[in-house]
Amino acid sequence: MKIVALIARILVGLVFLVFGLNGFLHFIPMGTLPSGLAGQFLTVLIQSHYVIFVSALQLVGGALLLVNRYVPLGLTLLGPVIVNILLYHATMDRAGLPLAIVVAILWCVVAYRERQYFSSLFVQKTS
Repeated sequence: MKIVALIARILVGLVFLVFGLNGFLHFIPMGTLPSGLAGQFLTVLIQSHYVIFVSALQLVGGALLLVNRYVPLGLTLLGPVIVNILLYHATMDRAGLPLAIVVAILWCVVAYRERQYFSSLFVQKTS
């Protein structure tokens, strides 16, 4: 399990480091936006510069996973991003859904390995 978690951490870190950097450097060709609601959604994200903040979260979270420092923080930063990616692909553009599911599963493997650091979140009552 230790080796599987290590591979998963590196893969998730690489995915988000690359796509986070792409948000700033644009080295992956974007092509045309999808039609319909998915295209409108992406247009709003791009024109409002919201995608810059998401790219920054991806970049920082991916880097933290790759350098194996503050891994729980990296997972915390990437968790909401992954949820939004899954929701986007599940509701608007199903083409990327398989890759989104794979990334989510890899994130879950790493989070399971780091579960001890998240245990205090599941305390029913604090006092």
